[in-house]
Amino acid sequence: MTSEPTPPPVADDVTSPAVLSLDGVSLHRPTSGQAVILDRVDWTVRTGQHWALLGANGAGKTTLLKIVGAVTFPTSGTVEVFGSRFGRVDLRELRARIGLVSSAQRVPAEATAHTVVLTGATGTVQPVWQAYDPATHERAHRLLAELGLKELTDRRFGDCSSGQRARILISRALMADPALLLLDEPFNALDLPSREDLIDALSLLSARQPGLTTITVTHHLEELPPNTTHALLLRDGRVLASGPVATALTSDHLSACFGRPVRVTHDEGRWYARSGR
Repeated sequence: MTSEPTPPPVADDVTSPAVLSLDGVSLHRPTSGQAVILDRVDWTVRTGQHWALLGANGAGKTTLLKIVGAVTFPTSGTVEVFGSRFGRVDLRELRARIGLVSSAQRVPAEATAHTVVLTGATGTVQPVWQAYDPATHERAHRLLAELGLKELTDRRFGDCSSGQRARILISRALMADPALLLLDEPFNALDLPSREDLIDALSLLSARQPGLTTITVTHHLEELPPNTTHALLLRDGRVLASGPVATALTSDHLSACFGRPVRVTHDEGRWYARSGR
């Protein structure tokens, strides 16, 4: 391993269409005990990029993801998703093109993996059977197979492991063929084999769908798939670093982000961080 990250440079193609653009975005919630949640965030994400969103607890990561996902409005600043500006577009139209994966999602434990994936086509918790034609069923089967879950088609969601559930939820999010996939701590509570299975699945997904853009919220560099192209680091609601991974994921930036010395290393496409005083 090298003492500093030495990944191949990532071309920051400014000619690629912008999937989202934030300009001076702030969010204030005086009643929350933390008056400023986000403070003047500027951020542009382009088609086919794969971003890591990093920061300590309370840095504003999930709030920023909710804004990007057209769930929350900022207090000030402008937000454009797929070229449409908040306040001038029906946010439901934007949400239809955004896939969200979160451990907080409600999923019936008794539903089979296939049924859970089907509900992604209707954006519902419970299945709407009359809305699923043979082509929809076939797409659900195909997505489960692509995520390495073919054998789990008829298994109850509640009987699946945490890693399998994470991949089932990704398959569900892909049912609507989103242009943007948001992953809110998808590796939470996964053991090492499950983590590696999910990393492999995300890497294969980016290879199969080169036009798909992803944003992954995580606390750990070890969870970043090799296909990660960019990173944004938040501290106290402010952008500390943003850009291609080669320039954003440095020891200095991670140390400032987490408020203690962090040594970043990079080896064979994977990232590692170790803290020490």
